[in-house]
Amino acid sequence: MARQPKSSKRKKAEREPYDKVLIVCEGEKTEPHYFQEIQSHYQISSLNIMIDGDSGSNPSSVVNHAKALAKKEEKRGSPFDKVYCVVDRDNHPCYDSALEQIKAQKGDVFQSAQSVPSFEYWLLLHFEYTTRGYVSQQGNSVGAQVLSDLKKQEGMSKYDKGEKGIFEKLFDRLETAKTNAARGLVAAERNDTDNPSTHVHLLVEYLQRIKEANE
Repeated sequence: MARQPKSSKRKKAEREPYDKVLIVCEGEKTEPHYFQEIQSHYQISSLNIMIDGDSGSNPSSVVNHAKALAKKEEKRGSPFDKVYCVVDRDNHPCYDSALEQIKAQKGDVFQSAQSVPSFEYWLLLHFEYTTRGYVSQQGNSVGAQVLSDLKKQEGMSKYDKGEKGIFEKLFDRLETAKTNAARGLVAAERNDTDNPSTHVHLLVEYLQRIKEANE
């Protein structure tokens, strides 16, 4: 008699019935850690979200890596519903062309979550609203200037790129940061400049509500 398969055989894990998301970050640690903490905080299934920081250190490499990962999942028959490219302007000469690449993708799957000058501007908005533009100075890059402003804030004097626990540390200020970021985008459009500005709050809001439609 042929042996029957065990009823206790483990089933293949399946993702939850909400969006499958890819987040590709320019930074290897800071941004991936931040979004991994959001995933954990809002209990987003690890089968529904991929957070990648292995794309390289410029916006174009982020977009190209995101496109490659998205194509791979599409071939497997499990495409992403949203693909977010988290990039900084900083001093990257390819920043504008990278955003154009994202806009050139079909549909609304590909999205950008850019910050000018850097991701730390988003963190700074947890403490204050500012539209002071950042301009490179000899021996003092725009990224270093934002970092300096951030370190002046309460409890952030020892902040370092790649630090873990930043999302939870600043969680009580999150709604303030979202309000400041939205307000900053309005000011940027009015002043015809994106320096400074961030779209990270739009990605954060998306992750906050990703499960709502299926609850």
